[in-house]
Amino acid sequence: MKGPQDLLAQLQGQLGQFVPDMAKAAKDDFESHARATVLSVLARLELVTREEFDAQQAVLLRTRAKVDALELRVAELEQTLAKQ
Repeated sequence: MKGPQDLLAQLQGQLGQFVPDMAKAAKDDFESHARATVLSVLARLELVTREEFDAQQAVLLRTRAKVDALELRVAELEQTLAKQ
């Protein structure tokens, strides 16, 4: 006949076998929920890739150069008109 100590040791041994599996399942579940949450937040942020950002920056620089050239040309035309 087993005593209370033996019964308790057996119960702890059996519980110990399931706890790592339960802990791993809880960890995996948490990781999957955390990953889904992060992806959802990132999707709502409307982020762009580095390539898209660089392309838009190049367009902006070209546009800025054209605006500067046009402003200079307008200033020259205004001076010409003022002289006449």
